[in-house]
Amino acid sequence: MTSYQDLGVAPVVNAAATLTRLGGSRMPPPVTAAMAGAAEAFVDLPELQKRVGARIAALTRNEAAYVTSGAAAGITLAVAACIAGTDPALVAAFPFLPDGARSEVVVHRSQRNGYDYAARQTGALLVEVGATAAELRGALGERTACVLWFAGEHYAAGALPLPDVVGIARKAGVPILVDAAAQIPPVSNLWRFTRELGADAAIFSGGKGLRGPQSSGLVLGRADLIEGCRANGNPNHSIGRPMKAGKEEVVGLLAAVEWSLAQDEAATLAGYEASVRRWIAGLQGLPGVVAERGYPSEAGQPHGRALVRFRPPCPWTRDAVVAALWEGSPCVAVGTVAGDEAAIALNPQTLEPGEDAVVLEKLREVLAREPADVESSDDSVGHGNVVA
Repeated sequence: MTSYQDLGVAPVVNAAATLTRLGGSRMPPPVTAAMAGAAEAFVDLPELQKRVGARIAALTRNEAAYVTSGAAAGITLAVAACIAGTDPALVAAFPFLPDGARSEVVVHRSQRNGYDYAARQTGALLVEVGATAAELRGALGERTACVLWFAGEHYAAGALPLPDVVGIARKAGVPILVDAAAQIPPVSNLWRFTRELGADAAIFSGGKGLRGPQSSGLVLGRADLIEGCRANGNPNHSIGRPMKAGKEEVVGLLAAVEWSLAQDEAATLAGYEASVRRWIAGLQGLPGVVAERGYPSEAGQPHGRALVRFRPPCPWTRDAVVAALWEGSPCVAVGTVAGDEAAIALNPQTLEPGEDAVVLEKLREVLAREPADVESSDDSVGHGNVVA
């Protein structure tokens, strides 16, 4: 079998995050085994989706569930479900929605980000609001399809808390969608946003904290919205036809949910914290290098990461360190910190046991050299400079 090495592609030690550009996360053996088993036979895909959705819904305490080709696809299909439901005429109309269609998606101005393109590609108009209840109430009307709320501590500033959004939107009869793509851990978020906080649907990446197939996602929530996702999704000739989750991804994501729910999450988080402590201890005493624990993670998950800053007399800049870590073997990817041009972030979530030592050894080896020793290029910086 052709390997990465055969192709001239260097495997990466990922101390950045569960980033799509780095492959998301690693699948545990039960997930890869389930996918291999699914590949051995043909199957009625819509029937498989229904059976898997019912199983995942029961496991996660939700009314219904639907497997998508990623969290961004989940946003598109959930928004399409809010606009068109299962109406054949509306399903066939995207993205040229007829006059009078509920085609507005309300979003907090502070939460606008690249992923809201997944909502806009339906043809919906995004209506921005600030962090006041009055603005949200004023934005909800007959044309409102849904409110799209992005979860994570990095999205909290400038936005109403989800319980407030739910209370206001519920009175207006408007569904609330939560993009929670990277919000595992904790695994309890699979039911917290919907069952406990009252959102109508929550959308997760399958290839991040769940450690399922990278090209998978999950929509959980109200049964009628999930039916809308099915109507607008593959294999129907609809807006979701290109967003294909194959039989292997569907079965693999079910296995990932089952595997995740069976893990000792407290022990996993304790292991992350142990890695952070080892990094901080291993970088003590280096001139101009300051290492400390940052909390939460870059996506607001409940675990620490090591924030490492470079100041005089350390001769290294952040970008030079990122480039040097990306070079050679092993190739190490790290995160950077928004608003801090002197810091890198080391995230333990994506590492296998023992790889934290590899990251520390490579970082110490880099810092023991002079920056002039590094032959960086725009390409190496572009790959390594991952914004956390």
